[in-house]
Amino acid sequence: MPVNLQLLITDLDYTLVGDPSALQDLNPRLEQLRAQTGLKLVYATGRSWYLYQELLREYPLLPPDALILSVGTAVHHQGLPEPDPGWTSHLAQGWNREAVAEVAAQFPELRPQPVSEQGAFKLSYWLDAGRAEWVSAQLSRELAQRGLAVNLVYSSGRDLDLLPLAGNKGSALRYLQQEWGIPGEQILACGDSGNDQLLLQAAIESGGYGIVVGNAQPELLDWYRKNPTPHCILASAACAGGILEGLQHFGCL
Repeated sequence: MPVNLQLLITDLDYTLVGDPSALQDLNPRLEQLRAQTGLKLVYATGRSWYLYQELLREYPLLPPDALILSVGTAVHHQGLPEPDPGWTSHLAQGWNREAVAEVAAQFPELRPQPVSEQGAFKLSYWLDAGRAEWVSAQLSRELAQRGLAVNLVYSSGRDLDLLPLAGNKGSALRYLQQEWGIPGEQILACGDSGNDQLLLQAAIESGGYGIVVGNAQPELLDWYRKNPTPHCILASAACAGGILEGLQHFGCL
């Protein structure tokens, strides 16, 4: 039975973006869906507002109904630069950024990413894959001993983000879903890396659907294989081509 799609939420780098030809094929299909069904389009990315603006200058992205930026720690409506105050207030509960930064500073393996990628609810580091498991375990233990509730997200074999527990793409999706009153079974999420796992999981757990694009990172492929469900597919095509493949698979086009 075809999915009555009302909300399409997708990661950007190496999911929607990465194959310019496939993006050119996908964009008009999405525009057609929006015109016919009122589909809401959301981009959920690890990029900050600054790096999202850079991407807009490089690729012909359709204007979204909302943005989830900085791995779920900022929600912006209709491309506006001001973040949603309700989401900001929710993330602030129990979050102590300074204390988290103090603990992280004890680990020389963590190399801070540029200032543009840091945020009020996000500390971002580079961490070599060979040390990631050990450092993450030790860091989690130190944070817990300090009574700090933190969500550690490692993705793409290099990026470690320290976030509030509610600061992830999946929680931000649920926030928008409730705000817009969209049933879970009308949601489709797309991703390629570890920071998309909770996004896909949130969509599927609510009765919706997921697409793992064909060029997905090992950590997301591992999650996909350990959690088989007809509500989520692994596309054979990469990037936007994988999204188009998934939309056809679920009968949305």
